[in-house]
Amino acid sequence: MKNLPEKLPVFVLENAVLLPGAVARLETDAKGVAWARKAARSDERRVAVALTSDSDLGVNEIASLAKIETVAPDDGVIVSVVGRVRIEEMDEGEPVPMARVEAIEAAKATGTEVEALALEARRLARDILALLPAVPAEVGRALEEIRDPGALADVLAHHVPAEAAEKYSVLSMLDPAKRLAMVVALLSRRREVLKAAHDIEGAVQKKVTDAERQHILRKKMEAIQAELGEGPESAEDDLAAKIASLKLPEEVKVQVDKELARLRKLPESSPERSVARTWLQWIADVPWNASSEDNLDVDNARRTLDADHNGLEKVKKRVLQFLAVRRLRGDLKGPILCLFGPPGVGKTSLGQSIAKAMGRKFVRVSLGGVRDEAEIRGHRRTYVGALPGRVVQALKRAGTSNPVVMLDEVDKLGQGVMGDPSAALLEVLDPEQNKAFVDHYLEVPIDLSKVLFIATANTLDTIPAALRDRMEIIEIPSYTLDEKRAIAREHLWPKQLEAHGLSGAQVALTDEALSRIVTAHTREAGVRSLEKRLADVCRSLAVEKASGTLAEKREIGVEEIEQILGPDRFQPDVRETASMPGIAAGLAWTPVGGEVLYVETLRMPGRGQLILSGQLGDVMKESARAAMSYVQANAAALGIPERPLAKSDVHVHVPAGATPKDGPSAGVTLFTALVSLLSGVPVRSDTAMTGEATLRGRVLPVGGIKEKVLAAHRLGLKRVVIPQACAADLREVPQHVRDELEIVLVKTMPEVLDAALDRPRLRAAA
Repeated sequence: MKNLPEKLPVFVLENAVLLPGAVARLETDAKGVAWARKAARSDERRVAVALTSDSDLGVNEIASLAKIETVAPDDGVIVSVVGRVRIEEMDEGEPVPMARVEAIEAAKATGTEVEALALEARRLARDILALLPAVPAEVGRALEEIRDPGALADVLAHHVPAEAAEKYSVLSMLDPAKRLAMVVALLSRRREVLKAAHDIEGAVQKKVTDAERQHILRKKMEAIQAELGEGPESAEDDLAAKIASLKLPEEVKVQVDKELARLRKLPESSPERSVARTWLQWIADVPWNASSEDNLDVDNARRTLDADHNGLEKVKKRVLQFLAVRRLRGDLKGPILCLFGPPGVGKTSLGQSIAKAMGRKFVRVSLGGVRDEAEIRGHRRTYVGALPGRVVQALKRAGTSNPVVMLDEVDKLGQGVMGDPSAALLEVLDPEQNKAFVDHYLEVPIDLSKVLFIATANTLDTIPAALRDRMEIIEIPSYTLDEKRAIAREHLWPKQLEAHGLSGAQVALTDEALSRIVTAHTREAGVRSLEKRLADVCRSLAVEKASGTLAEKREIGVEEIEQILGPDRFQPDVRETASMPGIAAGLAWTPVGGEVLYVETLRMPGRGQLILSGQLGDVMKESARAAMSYVQANAAALGIPERPLAKSDVHVHVPAGATPKDGPSAGVTLFTALVSLLSGVPVRSDTAMTGEATLRGRVLPVGGIKEKVLAAHRLGLKRVVIPQACAADLREVPQHVRDELEIVLVKTMPEVLDAALDRPRLRAAA
């Protein structure tokens, strides 16, 4: 093959094979048609045409080498097949895939055996042509003019009706003699079928009348099937019977009847036959009427949720409310819950527990990284390899019309050139619209109102406002140390023992050892890393058991934790005990829980500049500048000499400079640190604070109160200063933590200074 490029565009067919010498029409999408029209006018018009497969390549290794002749007015791509190529590697491409190919030169075959096979093939072809009505004589003469055995086999195999697998066997057979022998066998079988059909036609034509026409056609079909040994019913009949047993909506039934009638008229060799059959199979697989019976026992649901999860009272309360209302009313559209929280806090497993409590099937749909709208709504049937969207696929996997569908990582949806998948979810998650959701592949309405959708997200910032408005956001906060220990003791440790072939009766983990794992080897909001560390301990014990050295009663203490897990991965937060002016403890929220951050300030000779360091974000930089402006404007009232920065620079630094820091809750801490520095009065070493400040001295509310208060308690601080507007958030803080802390609620900056500085009450700022 002259000047064959290293890579060729590829047309992938699902149920058809093209052989050399054939001229065929290919269907593709609008982008593919535009590409083919451009390629038809270029010098390089060659493409590969491959049959799809389950191999690593995604297609069969041997493919047809074709040349684009033209593009028909109705957008069909006309190609002529000129040879064979071997596909070595497939690459995704737009608008058509590309493949690295190797040319396959046509082999020659001679000898008496080959000549005999060619004569037999021509004889069988003449017999078949004689049995077919209205075949031009030019067809027979054209066969006589083909002298090459391989080319003769290809032309005959292209025209004989056969399954795609049989035709691919001919395409992949590179030996012309063996290929011709295969085609002779195909022609022989086809001639016998046509003979039987001809005999049946002659027998029934004697009794044909207009009134008996339909009955006789069915008899002919049954006779052909009996001759082939296929039985009286075809695959289409089985599919039609399965669909007929479904109670389809009237609108869907009309579409299905049309497609069934069209399928029966399509010839066996038509590529559209596979497309139509696949569509009907999907219609049959959708659970139109099948549904599981809801278990509306509220007490049973409460026991199930409590057994599977510690804490999470807000989520459990919402699920129990849903069940109670449904039990009283008898029917209720499925709510759209969004479980929002950091990784590892049990959002996905909570969805499984909700499904178990309600007696429903559970299906998880991962949305992380999805950038194509068709992944949600489905692909158009005109595309090669089209499938319904993930929602319809989830219904098929569940087998019921009312499962619990978990839309995992809805905050990680992307937006690409193929549309916005988050916009496609608007209809799916709208209870007023999803009762008639239309998938682009099926093109018939499907009722999703019975489905209980539960979305999960690590952050709300990346979820579009319109989509967020359709969901009920339920925040799952990070676990406290006590909750982590309880989860590990009741769930994770028994699970890991069983997974590693160990027994709780033989191995015990002390409370001190468990606490050491939680505090020194994990630092996260959830328990995912905690489970990994427990698995490390179990693997070490499994080695001892496999070698026969594990004692009958083994207790794991703190010393053995150090031997198994090594040095502590995380050091405890260091509390500043020295009371120095210019240092204040602030409370920060992070995805792995709350932290105490110390703000350090320093005054030095200069020209009145404010220097910021510690890799602060834009929000914290603005808070620092606002705090400095407030201090300078109210210096006298705050006990600070006039013009505090007349001949000085102030440097504000937040340690751990390699870690980016930002957020709207550092204003109060920055303000307090600056006042302490410029007034010379230290901040109390047992006090931490959070909140945002305005230029007028008001303290604004912030989030993450539970995590921040727990961080202060964990570090051993005694007093916490928080905005008055956040008082309601304290209800989420465990009672024993509130009892051990002095919590000061403030509205203004002077109140913050009263609570934080070691000096008498300051005069109110002007």
